[in-house]
Amino acid sequence: MTDKFLDKVYAARTEEETRAIYDDWATSYETEIAENGYATPGRCAAALAGVTKDMDAPVLDFGCGTGLSGLALKLAGFTTIDGVDLSAEMLAQARQKGVYRDTAQVTGDTVLDKGRYPSITAIGVIGSGAAPVSVLDTLMHALDAGGRLVFSFNDHALEDPVHEGRISEWTDCGAARLIFRERGDHLPGIGMKSNVYILEKA
Repeated sequence: MTDKFLDKVYAARTEEETRAIYDDWATSYETEIAENGYATPGRCAAALAGVTKDMDAPVLDFGCGTGLSGLALKLAGFTTIDGVDLSAEMLAQARQKGVYRDTAQVTGDTVLDKGRYPSITAIGVIGSGAAPVSVLDTLMHALDAGGRLVFSFNDHALEDPVHEGRISEWTDCGAARLIFRERGDHLPGIGMKSNVYILEKA
C-alpha cells in the first residue's frame, strides 16, 4: 500500500523534517495529488502569462517540487524556466520532465541573486507544513522594480492571518502592488481551495 502524505504534510515542522518528508514523497507525489485534481500550478501559470509581455524572459520556479509547476509554465508559453527546491529527490523527478534550463537544491537561508529573474513563482510553496511566510520577503527582495512574484496560499495557509498580512505589509507602504488575486480550486478532490496572487515590485 502506498503511503499517503497529504494527511501529514500540513503539520508544522523544521526544515530538516520538511526536506525528509518531501524526499520520501517524491516518487508518489504526482500520483497522489493528481488523484485530487491539483489545479493551482495551471492557475498560477495562466495568471503570470496574462501579465507577461516577454515569454522568453527567465522565470525562477522556486520550490519547484517534481516539476508540475514548471510544466504548467511551459504549457502557458514560458520558454526559459529554472527550478530550485529543498528536496534533492523532488528535483530528480523534476529534471526528468525536460522543462527546466537549470535546477539547483536550496536551503531555507539561500540568498538569491537580485534582479536575475523578472518573474519568480512560488506555487503551493508558502504555508503550513511548507515554507515559512518569510520566503515571500526573500523572493520579493530578489526582484528588481517591475519584477513580479506569483504565489498561492491554500486554505491551510489562509487560516493564519500572517500570510495575507505579509502581502499587506508590502502593499500598504507602496513597496509593491497587488495586480492579481483570484480564489479557485487547489485540490478539489479533498475540497481544498487556494488564492493565487501576483505582486509587482515598485
